[in-house]
Amino acid sequence: MRAIYFDKVIPKFLLVKALRGIWPGVVWSPLSPTRLDKFAEAPLPGDRWVRVKNRTCGICATDLSILFANAAPSIGLAALPGIDRVFLGHEVVSEVVEVGPGVTRFKSGERVIMDLRFGGPHCLSQEITPLCAACERGDMSLCENQSARKGLQGEGGGWGDGYIAHESELFLCPDDISDDQAALVEPMSIAIHAVLRSPPGMKDHVLVIGAGIIGLLTVQAVRVVSPDCTITVMAKYPHQEEMARQCGADDILDPSEGYAGVARRFGIDHYTAPLNKGMLLGGFDMIFDCVGKANTIEDSLRWTRAEGSVVVVGINFEPMKLDLSPVWHQEVNLIGSVNHGCDTWFGERRHTYDWVIQLLREGKFRADGLITHRFPFEEYRKAIDIATSKASSASIKVVFEYQ
Repeated sequence: MRAIYFDKVIPKFLLVKALRGIWPGVVWSPLSPTRLDKFAEAPLPGDRWVRVKNRTCGICATDLSILFANAAPSIGLAALPGIDRVFLGHEVVSEVVEVGPGVTRFKSGERVIMDLRFGGPHCLSQEITPLCAACERGDMSLCENQSARKGLQGEGGGWGDGYIAHESELFLCPDDISDDQAALVEPMSIAIHAVLRSPPGMKDHVLVIGAGIIGLLTVQAVRVVSPDCTITVMAKYPHQEEMARQCGADDILDPSEGYAGVARRFGIDHYTAPLNKGMLLGGFDMIFDCVGKANTIEDSLRWTRAEGSVVVVGINFEPMKLDLSPVWHQEVNLIGSVNHGCDTWFGERRHTYDWVIQLLREGKFRADGLITHRFPFEEYRKAIDIATSKASSASIKVVFEYQ
């Protein structure tokens, strides 16, 4: 079994971080904590474990952040004693090839979608009882026993031939969902979970910052949850602008427009001062920041009206310095959203994947056109180059295909 994985070796991580600007190939060198390797087919580690072979897997920005060491050991997440080895690839649809004697949810030959395995263990996968409060309500991303390091572990991930997982880390893929749709269920769930964290009002003016795959899917999710709202998207490239409109955007904000562009849209003043990028009084009712860098979060807080909300969907894994004063003097709500879990909509609480699959069946979530490039796994370096060169490649979602 082939797999690309990252070992949590801080000296190597820092070395790649220091050298990647002058030597991009360092990420594939022996100096890197990330490598492609072959593993012998190990037996299932427990009765409730499952072996799968992969069919299709997307390349996600989180995978790329790990690969290129775009993170800092000083962030809060890095303090948790989680898994020492991370297998890359989680937007993956696979086929079950072996089940343990205690598995009740799956059988050989069925297709499955990875469910939170990449985010680390939780009470169910570690078979901890009683469940923590988060796992009890179905929010395994927020598990309080995530770093308990109990139970068994599997091998492999989406960037490789297959993997071994606890049955609680998998979700059954319905027969009427295609492989392309199934590979996008996980990022779609991130989008719908973020929007349901703070649903826009029916007449709200919403800004989505970033028009990569998560931004585009967030546009679709906003349009589904609040059909009559006005959606503006801040898009960096022409192909993103075009796709944003196809996904439901009413307007495009070019990053160069900045504060003046937002002020002009709402007929409000852009107040400037020495050593200050400025401030608006008024603006968007809600902003979904799918980039999550210091400048985009800071701008979001200043572009949101008093008592409006900013939802942080994407994140930069580096410590950030930014002005949080609008949270205080404008009472702007700053909300985080991570992964997916169970979400309540129309008074019903269901797994986020269930909501996504329903929306796919109803034609309210579109997958067509979002997968722009496909590569066999053997061309993984080329695939990653395309995924990281959006300006020249016009890529949106790049996937590995194993069939």
